[in-house]
Amino acid sequence: MADSLPQGGTSPRILRSETVLVLALSLGASGVSALISFVGSLTKEGGLKHQAANLNASHAPGRPWLDLAWQLFGIATALVPVALVAHLLFRERGTGLRTLGLDRTRPWSDLGRGVLIAAGIGSAGLAFYLVARAVGGNLTVVPESLPGVWWKYPVLVLSALQNAVLEEVIVVGYLLRRLGQLGWTPMAALVAGSVLRGSYHLYQGVGGFVGNMVMGVVFVLLYRRWQRVGPLVVAHALLDIGAFVGYALLAGKVSWLPTM
Repeated sequence: MADSLPQGGTSPRILRSETVLVLALSLGASGVSALISFVGSLTKEGGLKHQAANLNASHAPGRPWLDLAWQLFGIATALVPVALVAHLLFRERGTGLRTLGLDRTRPWSDLGRGVLIAAGIGSAGLAFYLVARAVGGNLTVVPESLPGVWWKYPVLVLSALQNAVLEEVIVVGYLLRRLGQLGWTPMAALVAGSVLRGSYHLYQGVGGFVGNMVMGVVFVLLYRRWQRVGPLVVAHALLDIGAFVGYALLAGKVSWLPTM
């Protein structure tokens, strides 16, 4: 996948501004928000593990239809930066997200690779979280606290898919492409993408930051090998579906899963 500057005279200055704006509208802003949240947790009485990081919560308790509307609105608006990236890449090469390897040309390959990645990272990630929380380096992550209504599980799956598409398109595919076009070395781009991924998980604590930064390194290396974000989207979606739905099914029923 070429990292040359786009045709049509787009300058490095414009690409830098574009990249900053895309991040400011999406996961860069989330990183700043997570840092502020983490500082608040650190300065609050009691250890981190006695505080909760809620991922999928109700927006209108006791009003399920309004709650559903807010859930779907949040999922849809979170994907607007992905639509912006698709637009920018279409103007650049006329192929949109196909430039990053997010298309239907290799569905079974993407699915198989994604399943293998999820299987490898999932168990290690859960073990790391449990250890980080036990030593006081992580908040108690509450993947979902939605009411027991008919749309609960569909919304959790949609939320997982949204997270996967947003993060892998922007933090891996788009960011690496732009940094390469701007002359960053492969190592510098890897570090930048991995730190960014860790930063917007900092609201979970030090464990969330470190664990996701390591995951970022793995995903960048796999993307460079395969030149496709498709398998990464599949893996990320499976990991989040497992976390969200698994927590909904197991919370309070097994002793090893921390709850608040």
